[in-house]
Amino acid sequence: MSFVDEFKEFALKGNVMDLAVGVIIGGAFGKIVTSLVDNVIMPPVGLLMGGVDFTGLVIPLNGTVSIKYGNFIQSSVDFIILAFCIFMMVKAMNSLKKAPPAPEAPAAPAPPTAEELLTEIRDALKAKA
Repeated sequence: MSFVDEFKEFALKGNVMDLAVGVIIGGAFGKIVTSLVDNVIMPPVGLLMGGVDFTGLVIPLNGTVSIKYGNFIQSSVDFIILAFCIFMMVKAMNSLKKAPPAPEAPAAPAPPTAEELLTEIRDALKAKA
């Protein structure tokens, strides 16, 4: 098999295409979550914390360099919300999947009949005598 044929087989497998679709949808979904956090969730949180704008929180090191820990807080909240949303989506998808049928337990052997029990008792008594 040539290198090109091998690459084509790899690239056109269902798993690779599913991954590509997932990455594209994930990127778009990430933008939606970022907008939700930046524009809907963080303003009330900042207001509750005394009017703090998290993106403006910095530690200046000198005139040109600063640590922007507010952006880190913002990104962390984005991640937590995005992870929760993905968890809920996966949970919903898993609940929609049809559970595999449970393997049937082997049937229990039928209990011996009275005639079979009497025959065993008779044979045991004969063996003793």
